[in-house]
Amino acid sequence: MAARTPTRRRPVVGLTTYLERARWGVWTQPAALLPQSYVDAVQTAGGVPVLLPPSPLGAEEVAATLDALVLSGGADVDPVHYGEEAGPRTRTLPERDDWELALLRAALARHLPVLGICRGMQVLNVACGGTLHQHLPDVVGNSEHQPQPGVFGTNEVRITPASRLARILGRRATVACHHHQAVKVLGNGLGPAAWAPDETIEAIEHFEHEFVLGVQWHPEEGPRDGLLFAALVRAAAGAPAVVPQPPRPRRRLGGHPAPIRMRGIGERR
Repeated sequence: MAARTPTRRRPVVGLTTYLERARWGVWTQPAALLPQSYVDAVQTAGGVPVLLPPSPLGAEEVAATLDALVLSGGADVDPVHYGEEAGPRTRTLPERDDWELALLRAALARHLPVLGICRGMQVLNVACGGTLHQHLPDVVGNSEHQPQPGVFGTNEVRITPASRLARILGRRATVACHHHQAVKVLGNGLGPAAWAPDETIEAIEHFEHEFVLGVQWHPEEGPRDGLLFAALVRAAAGAPAVVPQPPRPRRRLGGHPAPIRMRGIGERR
């Protein structure tokens, strides 16, 4: 892993945008847009947010100006990118796919910190050679991950103790979710970092990069998930993603400290 040089300026964080028909004022037009909650989350964490609408060219040039990248939520990834035909419930935007896959590969080549959110986690998995469940209710038998249009569901995820994600959020988290697709086969270099109660993979990490993380939920919508954006911005500034703290010794009944057992990266949860 290439170490990033610490910087005193505020890190520039690129945010990919939606590409949708939108209405504002007296206008209804195609628009590159993003919920304000993404922008607020980056600013609160100390970063400078920059919106990155889909473009047919320029991914490498854009990546060269960034300190970190956030792949935002949105439409489904076209299954053509993982060797399948689109199912009846799969809705794609090829312009976003082409742009974000190129942008992600450029960011990984420069060892930039990356946070993939919902669709962004799926883009990360597909870019690394993985595949997706195109309609999760067909797999798990319910719609709890996407309860209804315009409404976030709530999920309790368990997090791999030895993961980077656990160092940020702990071993369990309550998260806001809204997705009908999910990771099926993990991409090269990726490992699972969190699961839903129905065993859907809810977070992934890249083993070969210091901070490349995807979460299937929407951290911009949860106040505690500001920790993820704070970790991203710290990594972008060249600082440790998590401020290390010494482990607190557990106490036996007699009042004497119990020995602390450290988990190895390869141990099962």
